[in-house]
Amino acid sequence: MASVFDKPPVWRRIAPWLQGFDGPLAFAVFLLACAGLLTMYSSGFDHGTRFEDHARNMLIAASIMFVVAQVPPQRLMALAVPLYMAGVALLVAVAVFGITKKGARRWINIGITIQPSEILKIAMPLMLAWWFQKREGQLRPLDFGVAALLLGAPVALIMKQPDLGTALLILAAGLSVIFYAGMSWKLVIPPLALGVVGVGLIVAFEPALCADGVRWPVLHDYQQQRICTLLDPTRDPLGKGFHIIQGMIAIGSGGVTGMGFMKGTQTHLEFIPERTTDFIFAAFSEEFGLLGNLCLIAAFVFLILRGLAIALEAPTLFSRLLAGSVTMIFFTYAFVNMGMVSGILPVVGVPLPFISYGGTAMVTLGLAVGILMAIANSKRLVQS
Repeated sequence: MASVFDKPPVWRRIAPWLQGFDGPLAFAVFLLACAGLLTMYSSGFDHGTRFEDHARNMLIAASIMFVVAQVPPQRLMALAVPLYMAGVALLVAVAVFGITKKGARRWINIGITIQPSEILKIAMPLMLAWWFQKREGQLRPLDFGVAALLLGAPVALIMKQPDLGTALLILAAGLSVIFYAGMSWKLVIPPLALGVVGVGLIVAFEPALCADGVRWPVLHDYQQQRICTLLDPTRDPLGKGFHIIQGMIAIGSGGVTGMGFMKGTQTHLEFIPERTTDFIFAAFSEEFGLLGNLCLIAAFVFLILRGLAIALEAPTLFSRLLAGSVTMIFFTYAFVNMGMVSGILPVVGVPLPFISYGGTAMVTLGLAVGILMAIANSKRLVQS
């Protein structure tokens, strides 16, 4: 007969901590993490300590995910305003006395060097979800106008740095909250139609618009060059078009089944620029081919569908809006990265979730998954 003082087995002691984990979501993240480790080992084995650092970043992100999954959404809501205000204040500080690297002022030293725009990837959906939660049942058009201002101010500061990729991610996350909160399709369709017309005009008049000496309003020179390069990469094949051309060659070289693990010629002969970061999808495609790409896309689709399911089942408006916008972050990351590597979108600095190298992005993704886990757990607690 066991003594009452006997310690319970380890698995029983940690079981309460694992209750906050959503099984399907954890499975999708696990598959993507495995794909990331395989690809990083191949593309970064001769790139210093990239593989070891990538594995370490994943462990840090997993630890953050584990902790955040135990936090009730109500406590997350309490962090919305201070986190948003701190993020915007740091963006203003960056604009005044930030650190400039490669022509962009995106960092600030506060004892350690940080990139404040990363804070807004989570702070923005938190803030907007908090805003609409406070006005649940009494929403007016003015409330959507205030939400647009809350979104527009930090996006404008990030665009000024300039950092188009991060601004795009934050804009997508914020717009998804506003849309899920009940914004009318009548307000969505005109900007979309205007965008389609604008793209059509750029394509139709590309030779004239991309001629030497022509400058477009609003956009920075490098942003204009990226659009022109997308339309015709052969304009400068050894310069600005090199990234897109080599990425498409690597994807095409993979064929249906791929060249095999560690056998990618474009990757290992170093023709693919940024093969461990922004263009790692090209390295993956070369070695695992179309079938590998379909499996990778299926894992992302499963992750996104599970995130939307958690949003639909969330018990409060705040939780629904937050889960929906966090899921949109994963979609935007994956869609923009795969699109730019494949040559259908301009090249911007957006990593592929759980695949690309990058400590800050990995931590942000771990935090986002932890938020989804916490919301899923809150639904189970309400039902019980």
